Amino acid sequence: MAETKEETTEVAKPRDADQMGGFAKGLAVIEAFGQGRHALTIAEAARLSGLDRATTRRCLLTLVKAGYAATDGRYFELTPRILRLGHSYLAASMPRLIQPSLDQLADQLHQSCSASVLDGNEVVYIARATQHRLMGVGLHPGSRLPAYCTSMGRVLLAALPPEQARALMASSERQKLTSRTLTDLDELMGELDKVRAQGYAIIDQELELGSRSIAVPIRDLSRQTVAAFNVGVHAAHSTLERLQEEFLPHLLNAQAQLAEILP
Repeated sequence: MAETKEETTEVAKPRDADQMGGFAKGLAVIEAFGQGRHALTIAEAARLSGLDRATTRRCLLTLVKAGYAATDGRYFELTPRILRLGHSYLAASMPRLIQPSLDQLADQLHQSCSASVLDGNEVVYIARATQHRLMGVGLHPGSRLPAYCTSMGRVLLAALPPEQARALMASSERQKLTSRTLTDLDELMGELDKVRAQGYAIIDQELELGSRSIAVPIRDLSRQTVAAFNVGVHAAHSTLERLQEEFLPHLLNAQAQLAEILP
């Protein structure tokens, strides 16, 4: 019991010697990019992180070597790989907040609904409410699909700076999964412009023949896009007009409700 108590005390009150100052400094540099700037010089990152220039330079170059940042020699930018650092938190906490809304949507629309986050050039399912098994068989939390040809993927890509979205799609194989699948980068960027303007994405049999889906972003209290959710339907049973006129209002209502509770 004495050993257990001692171990608990050490965990609750860590000593300075137990802490990694370099790691904390690296985190401070990463957080500097979340203050309204996506590209920073060493001097700007140092000012925003509160570190000296030499330390900031070492942190930035370490991030570049690890693949979490890129540089043109003057400016530094975080790469999509940085999303992996937050994925564990999102995958653990967000589904519990989103699942009730998905269940309600599935009950209202009698269709399967899903939620996902972006990880590199793929979407990762974090929650799902299933009403039918004929389409999307095998999809479950943890499943991955390419972002370029999925409704949730396009919503999430559209929330990124255009150059970052283009780089992510350029890194994808962009296979023509059906005769309707868009693979050209310029055409896909045009679709993302449309998604940004209208606030939702519709995929019409690009991922799978006979499958249509409509997705909207999930935003937090600060109006930042943190995930996306969609409704998947049979093309034979639901027209594109039905997706927009009947399903979209329910998605937007759920979107507004989640924006009030997501931290």
